Amino acid sequence: MSSSYRNRIQEFNVALSEEKINLKALRELCFSGIPFEGGIRALCWKILLNYLPLERSLWDSFLKKQRELYAQFLKEMIIQPGIAKANLGLSREDVTLEDHPLNPNPESRWNNYFKDNEVLLQIDKDVRRLYPDMAFFQRPTDYPCLLILDPQNEYETLRRRVEQTTLKAQTVDRNRSGVTNVSSPGKAQNLYPSNEYEVLPNGCEAHWEVVERILFIYAKLNPGIAYVQGMNEIVGPIYYTFATDPNSDWKEHAEADTFFCFTNLMSENRDNFIKSLDDSQCGITYKMESVFSTLKERDMELYLKLQEQNIKPQYFTFRWLTLLLSQEFLLPDVIRIWDTLFSDKDRFDFLILVCCAMLILIRDQLLAGDFTVNMRLLQDYPISDVHTILRKAKELQDGA
Repeated sequence: MSSSYRNRIQEFNVALSEEKINLKALRELCFSGIPFEGGIRALCWKILLNYLPLERSLWDSFLKKQRELYAQFLKEMIIQPGIAKANLGLSREDVTLEDHPLNPNPESRWNNYFKDNEVLLQIDKDVRRLYPDMAFFQRPTDYPCLLILDPQNEYETLRRRVEQTTLKAQTVDRNRSGVTNVSSPGKAQNLYPSNEYEVLPNGCEAHWEVVERILFIYAKLNPGIAYVQGMNEIVGPIYYTFATDPNSDWKEHAEADTFFCFTNLMSENRDNFIKSLDDSQCGITYKMESVFSTLKERDMELYLKLQEQNIKPQYFTFRWLTLLLSQEFLLPDVIRIWDTLFSDKDRFDFLILVCCAMLILIRDQLLAGDFTVNMRLLQDYPISDVHTILRKAKELQDGA
């Protein structure tokens, strides 16, 4: 470790040990990247995402309250419906009860259970393939949720619930194809390509299952938006950062802390995921067009070239903006970009400048390419040095 890097770590330690954190000074420090050592990055993200109060003396009581609140969400939204499902419909006379699986009443617990399953199946499909080039999300967590995995429980875990729901759906599909002699659905592993996902022993859960739970709770608490494909790509890097925190006291609570940080980030970013707002000033269309209008101010020649080729911002900036560039770079680079994004008080305005910088940095290739070549460049971005991109975005921000 170089002496300048050691000094930088020391600067962060001093800034984070103040009785009241100086947010402006911390943001300036974080803008150039946050060290991983000593859990500095995970702690800074919790402050930058407006989760931790600036007064350090409030941290212990605040964290205790938030983590208890998250445990309450788990009890109300995962455990109780699971118990209700396990205890209802077990005997013939239960069918006469007011609440049963065919009850059309929208308030029916069963009705809600089936509606939840639709959301859960989508979440499950997405989180199982989070960062497939990394083993991390398939590995067991050191801190499985004991509330959920208690062997005394009779209810289904979310993974079990998905497996049961999918198996039943597959059986029905086969019935509808005219097969009358349906064999038993078989093992849950058959739902997914063979050997792609190792089934962990009882009492263990993989990191992707934790992410699934976070997203399911978020969807239940935010019915207006629920779950939209791509949210998994935003929660993934936050959870990874907290779940690899070298400080085990923080790492143990990665799930609850990720949930609240993700919720705070989504409160700023959620309009991008609401289709009915697409064309409003706070929607994604306006932001995509902002990338091109910024480009027009900074590089008219490149702007006209893209216009001439009829390359529209929605062809590539939709993914860049909604997923905060999480699909364009490897996870360590995404995390480095997010250090800077989170530290800017106008983070989504800065993201537009980052997108503009990405275009300007490949201007020569874009000016030389035809439509097909350029679309390939934009959908599989060629520059991997994110420091160059962030430096250029900072120049654009400073008007250089």
